Order: sequence, then C-alpha cells, then structure tokens
Amino acid sequence: MAEATQTTPATTPSRGRPKTRVGIVTSNKMQKTVVVTVSRRAAHPKYGKIMSLREKYKAHVEDHDYPAKVTINEGDRVRIAETRPGSKDKRWRVVEVLEKTKNV
Repeated sequence: MAEATQTTPATTPSRGRPKTRVGIVTSNKMQKTVVVTVSRRAAHPKYGKIMSLREKYKAHVEDHDYPAKVTINEGDRVRIAETRPGSKDKRWRVVEVLEKTKNV
C-alpha cells in the first residue's frame, strides 16, 4: 500500500535584507544616477597591515535630474541599498540622505 504523502504549498523563500552601505557622493552629473564612494578599513590578508580601501557604486535616485533639478550634491553623505540591476553598472539605490554638504 502506498502511503499518502502530504503536499504542502510551495513556500516562497524570503529574500532577506538588502545590503546597505554608507558613503559620500563623488559625482552627480548624470540623470537619476549618482556615484557614491564607500571607504572601509581592513587588514591585509597576508601581512595584517590595516589598509584604507574604497569602492565606487553607481546608485539610482528617482527625483534627481542633473541640469534642471539637483536633489543630491557632491559631498553629501548617503545610505545606499542593494537592488535589482537598473542598467549595466547600476545595482544600488539611494535610501536616504544622512548629511547634506554646505554649498558655498
């Protein structure tokens, strides 16, 4: 006799939390895109010396239109979160502006 197996509805795996980074905006010259530089300190794998490392991310900003309406300026400190690819290089979006720079 075959035993009846219970079929449970397929559970959708949760995506989890997206990665977030905090960095400084280094370029805002594109439409709906800013370049964010994220700096971190890490030990060298072999020698152990503490090094300053930086990486640049292109992040999406919906309400940023460069020549007409600039919402984020260079020097602003922002939090970015990982998202689905928006273009060839753009995989991050700006979640919030933590600190505005003073434009003189």
